[in-house]
Amino acid sequence: MQYKLITLILLFATNLYGQLQPIGRWREHLDYKQARSISLSDEKIFVGSRQGIFSVDREDGTIERWSKINGLSDVGIKTIRYNNDNKQLLIAYNNSNLDLLYRNDIINIPYILKSNVQGNKTINNIYFLGNKAYLSTGLGIIVVDLVKYEISTTYYLGNNGTNVNVHAVVADNNFFYAATDEGLKKAARVGNNLNDFRNWVSMSNENGLPAGPIRNVFLIANKLYAVYYNRLYSLETEGWKALFEDGKDWVSITESDGTILICEQKNGWEERRIHVLAPDGTILQTVENNNEMQYPQMAVKSGNTIYLADDEKGLVLITGNSFTRITPDAPRGRLDGDLVVYKNTLYVAGGSVNDSWNYQYNGTGFFTFKNDTWNEYSRSNPKTPWMDTILDIITIAVDPVTERVYAGSYGGGLVEFQSPTQYTIYKQGSAINETEGDPNNYRVSGLAFDSDNNLWVSNFGAPVPFHVKKADNTWQSFRVPFLNSYYNVGSILIDDYNQKWIQSPQGGGLFCFNHGQSIENVFEDQWKWYRKGKGNGNLPGNFVNTMAKDKDGYIWLGTDKGIALIQCPGEVFTPAGCEAFQPIVQQDNFAGFLFENEDVKAIAVDGANRKWIGTRNGVWLISADGEKVLERFTAENSPLISNEIIRIAIDPTTGEVYFSTFNGICSYRSTATEGKSTKEKLLVFPNPVPSGYNGTIAIRGLVSNSIVKITELNGRLVYQTKALGGQAVWNGRDYKGNRVSSGVYLVLATDETGVEKISSRIVFIK
Repeated sequence: MQYKLITLILLFATNLYGQLQPIGRWREHLDYKQARSISLSDEKIFVGSRQGIFSVDREDGTIERWSKINGLSDVGIKTIRYNNDNKQLLIAYNNSNLDLLYRNDIINIPYILKSNVQGNKTINNIYFLGNKAYLSTGLGIIVVDLVKYEISTTYYLGNNGTNVNVHAVVADNNFFYAATDEGLKKAARVGNNLNDFRNWVSMSNENGLPAGPIRNVFLIANKLYAVYYNRLYSLETEGWKALFEDGKDWVSITESDGTILICEQKNGWEERRIHVLAPDGTILQTVENNNEMQYPQMAVKSGNTIYLADDEKGLVLITGNSFTRITPDAPRGRLDGDLVVYKNTLYVAGGSVNDSWNYQYNGTGFFTFKNDTWNEYSRSNPKTPWMDTILDIITIAVDPVTERVYAGSYGGGLVEFQSPTQYTIYKQGSAINETEGDPNNYRVSGLAFDSDNNLWVSNFGAPVPFHVKKADNTWQSFRVPFLNSYYNVGSILIDDYNQKWIQSPQGGGLFCFNHGQSIENVFEDQWKWYRKGKGNGNLPGNFVNTMAKDKDGYIWLGTDKGIALIQCPGEVFTPAGCEAFQPIVQQDNFAGFLFENEDVKAIAVDGANRKWIGTRNGVWLISADGEKVLERFTAENSPLISNEIIRIAIDPTTGEVYFSTFNGICSYRSTATEGKSTKEKLLVFPNPVPSGYNGTIAIRGLVSNSIVKITELNGRLVYQTKALGGQAVWNGRDYKGNRVSSGVYLVLATDETGVEKISSRIVFIK
């Protein structure tokens, strides 16, 4: 009976554990659809996207993904190449860092990145020969030993021994060939000092090959090919012969399976296609852009199938007229706009503005992430083609009554979204005004619902820039009664007094608006302008980047000069007034203003009222009172994918903290969740605790700040802790630091009434 009980618990917990991220676990939500490079092994297709790498098993279609979260040392993929002889994938990053993926190991080779050598260290291409990788770089040719995992040497083959940009390297039995900005060069492989630039002989401007940059060089059946601008040459007995030219811009040209594949474009991205050429330059196949293939970046061929890395569609398999797209479930783009969590769903605005608050023509739209699945709503989605004019969506709000999504476009107006076929766009003919000086442009820059379910809207650059869509669907508009920057309105925060705090971008500070008892009665309207300096609101800086309201009702402001705190929002319009102040934080043996002179980009409040702070230098977790730094995450000491933080959002139910960064979105499973007003059925995970598990055990669903006791069945106390919001955590050890023995333990929680109850059980298994 006991064996059957434990087996049932195991089955239940295994299913549950597969759905829940353990405490302290990181996840990536990176863009794998913007594929840039591709390489084949006998078993897998490897695809390098802008932010990560994924592979597809060529037999069963299994997808694997690699990123900084699960072992890669960096982000920003420049190119990848698989070495079939050594079964190794070499990964080159935009910053010239290198990783080698071999079996289940990832070996970092950081020497080029860390080198003090001056010049362009960009890795353009990779060529394998024996146990060496020859990297074509902006310095010359860098040789990597794939056994010792180190740099063997660097060949500086520019005229007079200087640096020269090398685009590709190849070798036959006798010579190395290098495609450089100074033309095609060769050097004998044997009996030659390749470190001496004088031994690299120019092949350009003779035998029919023009002088000038050579973009690529490769071999097919021991015949040498070179690419001069957008013209393909082959070396024949009588000299160089021009094989192919079509006047397009070639994105890439590769040799694969005895054929030549050209990804090209013309007139920007208006005309895109792939040509497959025979070795004599004859066109064997042309694939035109369509809904299945949009922005071809690099193609390889195996048998009758073309494997394409597409900058919008990810991996595309093309066999005749058949197209198959394969991409991990992921969002698309960097996603700089709002992050909003509502009822276990993450909403992400994909648009952005630059530092001058100009639109970027970003058609990414917005995304939702629910039950580990991403959904995209943009002009790229065949179900929402009407979003073709809805660019730069930067702000999101969810109606708490109807659960409709409101998306603010910085130029295309306001979208009220119920489904792909049920939507309304507010711009011309609505309360949303045109931008002054920019006709037909409707910039929505901030959205927020108040406690009466009215939607407040910032309309940047409009003469009447602030609106409300009331719960009865009528509209009212407001002018900001200040002379300076009164058109510049951005994000909105609603406080516990139903007051509206409105960011004024570009150094305009912050507005507070109280409409009084009635929205309609404009004579009750009160405004206050917060700026730098005592008597003006006392902000540390006029550039307000972010706002957050904590569980005490205080307003936290992130500025270009640190953090400001408003602890008396209910007194803003009283005679005494309410100015901001800078909290003082203790770190190590030093105390100072909180993030003084730090450009604070994001603030979020978790279930324990702690503050997550994002800057250009990583993420901090500070205590509820702001007086102590609890954690700091950087790209150097954690899987955080970039130190430059744009937004932070927290799922109050799970405690997962989402960070949008300059390199994409990642998340961290924190220890705090939102507390419950009444005790609910507890969720303990992992449960049972498997043998050898040394991570954190979470107990979720508690009344806020409950006291939690772990006891043996006979009542002996093993451990006691206090919940962080609605979640308590335990490391599985007793007060003496010893790992508890296998068996069943009780979880006892004391709620706000002081009543102690058996809430759950935890099973430890050896």
